[in-house]
Amino acid sequence: MSMPSPGRIIAVASGKGGVGKTWLAITLAHALAQDLAPAGRVLLVDADFGLANVDVQLGLDPAQDLGAVLAGRVALPAAAQRHPAGFDLLPGRSGCGSLAGLGPVALTRLPDLLREAAALWQVVLLDLGAGLEPAVRQLAAVADTLLVVATAEPTSLTDAYAVLKLHRRDRPGGDARVVVNMAPDRAQGERTWRSLDTACTRFLGTGVPLAGIIRRDAKVPEAIRRQTPLLTRHAGSAAALDVTTLARQLGL
Repeated sequence: MSMPSPGRIIAVASGKGGVGKTWLAITLAHALAQDLAPAGRVLLVDADFGLANVDVQLGLDPAQDLGAVLAGRVALPAAAQRHPAGFDLLPGRSGCGSLAGLGPVALTRLPDLLREAAALWQVVLLDLGAGLEPAVRQLAAVADTLLVVATAEPTSLTDAYAVLKLHRRDRPGGDARVVVNMAPDRAQGERTWRSLDTACTRFLGTGVPLAGIIRRDAKVPEAIRRQTPLLTRHAGSAAALDVTTLARQLGL
């Protein structure tokens, strides 16, 4: 009997904070769960070493978290929590400091843990910490697909380029794509992507594909304040439709 194919690991990263990375990871998990229902399973892992806050954005008070799994106190399936939106969540180390506080030995187990998760879930979606720390880069290299979130701000573009540059060094030939968030419209979102694509072509030898453009939408901060997924509260909003399109374009 043939073994089932492992699930796909998708990491959501950014060079700097404030670009909507965690919100995008949550909304994308929701969209993928809708697309893959009823048979498909999606696990969202809060792998932000410094500031795990997926549970905060969703208004949850988890009993278990990623830190407990890495410390060996609980098994992965028991720690994952089902969200009413249809995806499973493995929260970060909530209420007891950053994941980095676990120490290097525990953190070295994380890549193997992600591969274990990929044997149980069809999609494992990682919300990585912002920045270029070695541990963040290691997890980005484990992923089958890296989504780098950027906005039109010059600092965001510079930092997104740095993420892409280091990812090519860490995983040559890896699948990295750009998601432009908070774009005023699609045309300006495409211009933002093209500036990154041009820089990658000029300095790294090849460009970077565009995964999707998410338009700026006043419904997004409203849903975050309500601690409710955007696709639950405002399924027909511009940003919700854009993330749904992004999920389908990932080809799962």
